[in-house]
Amino acid sequence: MTRQGGDADDELVRLAGQGDAGAIRALVRAKLPRIFALARRMLGDIGEAEDVAQETFVRAWRHAPRWRPGEARFETWLHKVALNLCYDTLRRRRGPRAVEAPDLEDPGPPPDRNLQARDVGRRVDAALQALPARQREAIVLCHHQELGNIEAAALMGVSVGALESLLGRGRRALRVALADLADGR
Repeated sequence: MTRQGGDADDELVRLAGQGDAGAIRALVRAKLPRIFALARRMLGDIGEAEDVAQETFVRAWRHAPRWRPGEARFETWLHKVALNLCYDTLRRRRGPRAVEAPDLEDPGPPPDRNLQARDVGRRVDAALQALPARQREAIVLCHHQELGNIEAAALMGVSVGALESLLGRGRRALRVALADLADGR
């Protein structure tokens, strides 16, 4: 599929493929936060998410010299690599894992003012991790990564209708799991 115009990343990828350190830094600075967030939400584990993000960029630099502008958006390709690595990681896991959102340093107000918000965040993270993998993937891509339905469906290898079905089932499951939050309990 050839697209009209060019991907804004194409020139940076070309330069990165030639070993340009500035281009590599620019791509990492621009793309790493979203790739890490995707992996963290898919895996529920910061260490594994860091590994996936790192391996995603290693693969990007290996592929950069062969990048063909216009065939796909670099960011879409990068998301697909990260998703595949997340699924590889999930397949390697043995047995059920306890899902607990890690404690992160919070740059916001003092902890005593954020206890309830952090509790809600942990509950949402745990509910997201409890979803079937494909529903979680659909929710993460569309709501957290802010991809459109067409792009998310293409990344997942499903039709837009199938994506919307996954989103609907995932949203309903989250609503049920988090119903007490909506009731103010």
